Amino acid sequence: MEGISDLLVRLRDSGVPLNDSIADAMQSVDIGEFTDFDTSLFLRDRPIPFLSTDNGTTKTISAPHMIATLLHHLEVLEGHHVLVLGSKGGYLAALLDSMLGPAGAVTVVEPHPEVRLHTNDRLDIFESMGEVRVMPIEYLEALGEDSRPVDRVLVTGAIRELLPDVENLVGEGGFVLGPFGGPVHQRLLKRERQGDEWLDTDLGGVVFGPMDLGEAERSPLDPQNLAEHLEDIIELVCEIIDIEDDTVRRIEGLISSLRELPQDIPNLDEESTEDEIMEHPVIELLLMEMDWLGPMWPIFGDFLSVEIASPGSPGDDEFEMSGGHEDLVP
Repeated sequence: MEGISDLLVRLRDSGVPLNDSIADAMQSVDIGEFTDFDTSLFLRDRPIPFLSTDNGTTKTISAPHMIATLLHHLEVLEGHHVLVLGSKGGYLAALLDSMLGPAGAVTVVEPHPEVRLHTNDRLDIFESMGEVRVMPIEYLEALGEDSRPVDRVLVTGAIRELLPDVENLVGEGGFVLGPFGGPVHQRLLKRERQGDEWLDTDLGGVVFGPMDLGEAERSPLDPQNLAEHLEDIIELVCEIIDIEDDTVRRIEGLISSLRELPQDIPNLDEESTEDEIMEHPVIELLLMEMDWLGPMWPIFGDFLSVEIASPGSPGDDEFEMSGGHEDLVP
């Protein structure tokens, strides 16, 4: 594919782990088959959209450096069965198919119907070497002991805990690779099965969008959404700077108050009146705490705006995004 060779050279020069198997797969699989968006972003080592959902949420395929990093740590061998949680438009499944060969298998589990339809359509026209299938989340519950063991699980979105259904599928010596944590930041963990125990290897900090697309589609003023973000931010901030105990207690109290608000609070949009905005329960709660919260808010904003690393970019372009919903290697 035009431009991919230069990208791979830049990635290698910048120190991104990129063996021949990964490089060959990225050379042979055309990113343009999995998105209708301009692929120039991808060739500049940035995430590329592949779908905008009916609710207006944009789903992306990870930046090439992150894809190479994930595939490196996944340590796949020919003939492996890989379970991918979250489709990334089908591109990752196609790369894995190329690496696993005719005896390999890739099972993609995608919970969101629109994303699953897109992924199915794109993989249907992809000439796979081995078995590639796309399934709904309910598929995990239906698997029995007679199913083919899973050698690797790749989680492509932020999760706090791994589903027991997934843990039960991983065979001895197999492992799970994915971003574990809250909505603002996660740790890329390799969780290896050793008998009845799981051994975690921390591979560094990352920022991924949520595994559950429903979380990404929630309003910023959804009280549960805001509570989760504040909870994640305060944990991160307290690791870096000293915050008075009284302020921490106030933030924890605000988080508790947000969680106690009703679930059916109306959303605000560009057509909302000033009165509707000021009377919104979340706005009212924030305004009541503004005396102490005001000085903290710029700090929170800094942690909600992250700069995406693009080691394979041809120049020194800076690419910043807000909300922590793209993939990041710090």
